[in-house]
Amino acid sequence: MNETLRDHALAIWQSAVEAVRPEPLLRSALGEPGLARLLQAAPRILVLGAGKAGAAMSQAVESLLVDRLGRIQGWVNVPEGTSGGTRKIRLHPARPMGNNHPTAAGVEGAREILRLASSAGPEDVALCLLSGGGSALLPAPADGITLEDKQAVTRLLHSSGATIQEMNCVRKHLSAIKGGRLAEAFRGKAMVSLIISDVVGDPLDVIASGPTAPDPTTYADAWHILERFDLLGRVPASVAQRLQLGMQGTIAETPKTLPPNVENRVIGNNTLALTAAAAEAQRRGCSVLNLGAYIEGETREVAVAMAGIARSIREQGVPIAAPVCILSGGETTVSLGSSTGKGGRNQEFALAFANKLGAEGMRNIALVSGGTDGEDGPTDAAGAAADASTWPAATAHGFRPAEYLARHDAYLFFDRIGGLLRTGLTRTNVMDVRVMLIE
Repeated sequence: MNETLRDHALAIWQSAVEAVRPEPLLRSALGEPGLARLLQAAPRILVLGAGKAGAAMSQAVESLLVDRLGRIQGWVNVPEGTSGGTRKIRLHPARPMGNNHPTAAGVEGAREILRLASSAGPEDVALCLLSGGGSALLPAPADGITLEDKQAVTRLLHSSGATIQEMNCVRKHLSAIKGGRLAEAFRGKAMVSLIISDVVGDPLDVIASGPTAPDPTTYADAWHILERFDLLGRVPASVAQRLQLGMQGTIAETPKTLPPNVENRVIGNNTLALTAAAAEAQRRGCSVLNLGAYIEGETREVAVAMAGIARSIREQGVPIAAPVCILSGGETTVSLGSSTGKGGRNQEFALAFANKLGAEGMRNIALVSGGTDGEDGPTDAAGAAADASTWPAATAHGFRPAEYLARHDAYLFFDRIGGLLRTGLTRTNVMDVRVMLIE
């Protein structure tokens, strides 16, 4: 291999991101005969949605349907800094960059999306563009609930250790748009949601909190979650009151089924990105072991397990021809505790991996771990890369990797010695991709 191992790993990682960019995904989806016929006949094409990939998805729709621009009307909530570049679809800045919390601007946009959906005529067709980050970009508090109420509940659930599924269950029952409510508001001929998934397993009711998907959870489920975390006495009174009214049947449940004119299609996900990375690795002469898109758990623990796999392959030998490329996806988590360090799960993964293997263990190994959206925690990096040069560089700076790992300070570590993966926003989002190369 003429390039360094790190160069190859970076190129393989980049190929994963390229495979899930919105433009080729939308071209394939809109070219499907059934959808193409619907769009050709529709007097009005409503484009609705939210997510980190929302701007790029909207721009792709306008480019691919340029002959029908006069029939397009749309509104998509996106992060600040990604709006612009569209003629008929309003790209609404719904939250500041780097802040993944719902805002008043997001509420304004969500209400406009609901208004547009409900305005559909009997022959109108709606395209709903959903991607990662859509839940925070699409806040629409239900009657009697304020934005501050929802923010307070979210903070309490997060600090209590609730899972994303548990938080979504509660939030959907406090929302006028999530949990299938957007699809419920639509009165046109057909609604087709085109979805770029950022959730393990691609569950439709979880991605962006499922605004166009049936909701299997109930008001009683939401109540029991708050009860289990001993939060019923701490949430705003309006929240407890709404859940009680829902359990009594006074307020309608979220829809458990949707009409046949509503369809959800996952057009891009982590599996697709990993498949592309595997093809690129093979093109570069590697034997590939693809561990798949279902990797979850505490970041450090997963990194230690991956380091063990790398050591086994290199030192004990396996029936795979070298060089070996090990791919994994999914999304891990970092338990910060009281730490004030800076970083993200991918930077921490790279640091924990290198720390476990040590200077000698990293010989002939390169790792790249990055978020496909270009964001990793509250930083300007998508992730980090580590290889045989990581430990010598740390030693030259007097850094002890274990100390930076202990305080969750991976960003400072890699910023000083080199290794941060700075891609800028990629305009897509299918969780994380990790590339490990072993010679």
